[in-house]
Formats: sequence, C-alpha cells, structure tokens
Amino acid sequence: MAKEKRDVEIKSRADTIPLTSPDVRPWPVTPPPPPEEVTKVYEKRKAGEFGKWCEDNLRFEKGFGKPEALQGLRVLDIGLWRMGHKFASSLLAEAGAEVICIEPPGGDPMRKLSPFGREEYMLTDKETGEKCGLDFISEMVNKFSVTLNVETEEGQELFKNLARHADVIVDGHLPGYMDNLGIGYRQISRINPRLVYCWVGLRGSWGSYKDRVSKHGQWELDPFAQCTNAFVHNTGFPQDQLPRGKGGDPTRSGLWITDYCAGEQAAVNILAALYWREESGGAGQFIECTGAECYFDILDFDISWYGFNGSIKARTGAWDPNLNQYEWNPCRDGYMMIGGQSDRLWYRIGMCIERDDPQFGRLIHEDPFLKEVGARNALQALIKTYTLTTRWLRDINRIEAEEKLLQYEIAAGPIMFTDEVAEFPHFKYRPWIYTTESDYGTILYGTSPNAFQKMTPHRLKWMGRALGKDTNMIYKKYAGLGPTKIEELKEKGVI
Repeated sequence: MAKEKRDVEIKSRADTIPLTSPDVRPWPVTPPPPPEEVTKVYEKRKAGEFGKWCEDNLRFEKGFGKPEALQGLRVLDIGLWRMGHKFASSLLAEAGAEVICIEPPGGDPMRKLSPFGREEYMLTDKETGEKCGLDFISEMVNKFSVTLNVETEEGQELFKNLARHADVIVDGHLPGYMDNLGIGYRQISRINPRLVYCWVGLRGSWGSYKDRVSKHGQWELDPFAQCTNAFVHNTGFPQDQLPRGKGGDPTRSGLWITDYCAGEQAAVNILAALYWREESGGAGQFIECTGAECYFDILDFDISWYGFNGSIKARTGAWDPNLNQYEWNPCRDGYMMIGGQSDRLWYRIGMCIERDDPQFGRLIHEDPFLKEVGARNALQALIKTYTLTTRWLRDINRIEAEEKLLQYEIAAGPIMFTDEVAEFPHFKYRPWIYTTESDYGTILYGTSPNAFQKMTPHRLKWMGRALGKDTNMIYKKYAGLGPTKIEELKEKGVI
C-alpha cells in the first residue's frame, strides 16, 4: 500500500510529530517555494539581475548536462575500516574521476557498520539481498566496486595491472601494509612514475606513535585521532555552566570528523600534486594525510594561544570566548542562534528584547561594565547576558524569535532538527537535499557543496554499489581478463 503524502508546513518541532507515523512518507511533505516568490526576495534586496544570472547558470538541475572537471582521471581506492580515504576518493568521483573501490572478497567490514549493530538500520540490495550500512553506501558515490585479495600473488599482479593505468591511488590500509606486499608506492612508482599515491590515516605512517592495531588485532579508528589532537579535550561544557559534578567532561564528536577532515585535505593535496605533475614536474609523488594533523589546521587558534602565554584553552561549551553575544539560547520549541559580535548588533539585540522585556535594557544597556566589547566577554558578563536572553526566549518559539530579531537586522537563525532541514524552503529550492536510486533503493542525500558551478559542477551519478558489482567489467577493461579466467580467480579466492 502506497504511503500517504501530506502537504504540511513545518514551522516548529511540534509540526513534525504527526509525521513520525510509518504511514506517512517523511520527505517531501512540503514543496519548494515557487520561483516567483524567490524572485521577490531578489528584488527586495536589489539583486534582481544577479539573482537571475545565478539561477540561469548555477541551478543544480542543469549540472548534469555540463562537463566534468576530472573526466578521464583514474583513481584506485583501497583500504579498510576507515572513512578518510573513502571520503577523499568520493570527492574526486563527484568531480568526474573514474574511481575503482577495491575490497577483499568478503568486503570491507565497514559495510556491516550499523547503529547499535541493528540490521534493521541497514539497507538491502534489491538483487543479491546483501545488507549494507548507510555510512558505507554514502561513501560509494560514483565508484565502481571490485573485489581483490591482494595477499595472494595473483592478486598482487592484478593490482599492478590496475595501477599501471591509474593516475591516483588512495590508500587507507595500515602503514606499510601495501609496501610489505610489494605493491606500495615505492614499488608501484617504478612501473608508473606519474602515479600520485596518497596514504590517509589517523596519526601517521611513521613516527613514534604511528598508526597501528591493538594486540588483539583491532584497528584504531577516528576517535583516537580526535583525542590525540586536543579536539576532544577542549570540547564540552565547563563546570561553571552546569551543576557541580554533572559536567565539565570532554566530549568527542559522534561523527568521525577527523576522518572526513583528512579526506577533504587529501583530495586537495591530490589535486595540487596532479597540477604540479602536469605543469611542472611531470612525475607523481607520495602524499601522507592524517586526521589528527589535519584537525590541527582548524585548532590553530588553540595552538597560538598556548604559544602566546602557555595557557590551555578551557572548555566553553558553545560559547565563543571572544564574542558576546554569539551563541545559541534555548527557547520554547528548541534553540535560537543570535550573533551580536559588533556594537551595532549588540545594541540592536537589546532594542529588540527590550521591546518585550524592559528590564533587559536596564540590566544590560545601563550596565557600565558592558559598554566595552572586551569587558562584556568576561565570564560573569556572558552569564548575565545569556541568562536574560533566555528569559525572553523561553516564552516564544523559533519562528517568532527569528521574525522579531530580523526586524532589527540582527544576525539570527534557528537551530533546526534534521527533519526540519530536509523541509527547509531554502534547501528545497536550491536544492541541498535530493534523492537518488541505488542498488539498495531510494536514498535521501545532501547534494555536493561543489554542485553549484558554472562550468564543471560536481554531481552524484549513483550511490551504493553492491560488493563486486563491477569486477568483470573492470578486469576485462584494464587486465584483459575474460569470463572464464575471472571465474577461475573467484574459485581460488583471488577476487
């Protein structure tokens, strides 16, 4: 029985509650705003001609008829258990590169990764019945899937055949694994000097604390990189903002954020190496990219602060220790982000709140200590400001708060839940949320942030390849193997 589709306008968290029934399809429940309405926004902001030019040249739907920046580039992606190398090759694949994902015959264990180990949170291949976790499916964007046991001699020879044709290899194995098999950069670069070989890991392939497995053979994963670079230490709420004994503990990101940071940086490094190869050197090179060190690039303020006077950045929750206000505050139906990083915005926030709560003006704007930008960043000033702001917000919802604040041209916006993001008119119009058909059914996904380009936008052509789906095609194309030989290698466990 087809699920019911309802037209519902979501203005608050409460509007999403009736949509949780399995009889109601959660997306899409609201259409995007019509072009005429968006045109009025352009005209209101005196950007009519520019808005039209952007629509004519950058619309997401027009991207599929445009050329691809990396068309003709061949990439091999090999590794286990981690997302860094997979994300790096996904970015290249979205830009048009031909990416071949190489897994052992049993598949990457990441295919079985599922929240709480629950199979019902995995998707099922429509032809084979194979179950696969959503994380892995999401990082198989535009990739071909082949199987290969590189620990066999025949498997190593097959890998060399593929590597002869490759421009890039992205390696996510443990340090030295590929080299010990005779198919690492040192060996492959002799048969393909133009090869760009990028190893992506956590802490490094060399050094005293390089990547490794435990004595039980378990891989060290992303959280170790998060903990190594101090990101976890300075993330979380301080004791001052929570009841004694109830907080002040470090908090890590549930998302494997250092893996994705490493993947992004790896893709940038690969593109730079390719440019140098084509324009200057003529040769490939080896690149190393680690999650812990990539995240240092984001934590540079913490490092500079420590170098300045030896102080260690404390946990400040979501507060920005440099600005007041610049924080989310709880309101009746969720949370509201308000930015008052300049005197102009600071006083406009006060004018807005004072309209409903006169005491705010007396307690904040008439406080001589809060006249100076630097002074109002003191801890007691932050506590006072946010306490009074929340007292105002607790009686109104996010939509009401946003409307009131925008009347005073204040930088403000609601913190949205995932289901609200999927229905947010701006995201629906561009769109930033879309669907694709895969081997595992229809999947809702966030479109590439690089999809909005005039000439060579990135795009998703497919997602979620079944294990080994392209084995026959790839080995015939790059190794000249026929069906009989492929079946023989399958029986031997080579592929």
